[in-house]
Amino acid sequence: MPTDPAMLEALLDRRRSCRGFRPELLPQALIERILVMAQRTPSWTNSQPWQVELLSGPALERFRAALHAHAAGGAAPTPDIPFPRAYRGVYRERRRETGFGLYGALGIAREDMAARNRQALENFRLFGAPHLALVTTEEALGTYGAVDCGGYVATFMLAAEALGVASIAQAAIAGHAGFVRQQLGLPVERQLVCGIAFGRADPDHPANALRTGRAALAEAVTWRDD
Repeated sequence: MPTDPAMLEALLDRRRSCRGFRPELLPQALIERILVMAQRTPSWTNSQPWQVELLSGPALERFRAALHAHAAGGAAPTPDIPFPRAYRGVYRERRRETGFGLYGALGIAREDMAARNRQALENFRLFGAPHLALVTTEEALGTYGAVDCGGYVATFMLAAEALGVASIAQAAIAGHAGFVRQQLGLPVERQLVCGIAFGRADPDHPANALRTGRAALAEAVTWRDD
């Protein structure tokens, strides 16, 4: 039975990457509802490769402090899944536009490298979020396991938005996968895809004023129908 597509369109339009959270914890029943909805994500041969470590309360505070100290100390990245080799052309332009837009919202001058570095480290404070989901995939499933987890991340964030919960997907955490694995005792065959920080958005945080655009269809789609 058809449903109203305007509901999905509204969710897609409303969802934003939150970089300033309020500290209060969400009810467990609300988190479970998000997780149940995300569990409906389609996957290759229904393999459902995602496994989620959900951190809240004292466990999250210990992890947050340790991760920030690790990153702030200049630790070398240890990602399980290789990061992009380079951002070229339009991808570089979009990345720079997002970065400068964030600095502008925060009042950070482009030449103020110290302030920019401090803001980058906020990734490892999880922007103050009271909850963190760490999404891992089975190493043997390779690229398609990670692709399926990407679908899970998208579904999770849309489900959260539908329930009034803000979120941000964080590849920065996956950059320190070795440290995360050590902290949480994760098996070596589980690869860290990303983290999702979530909670209630702080409407007064200036970083949450940032809005990013999307490319027109002509830039992303090639029609072949004749």
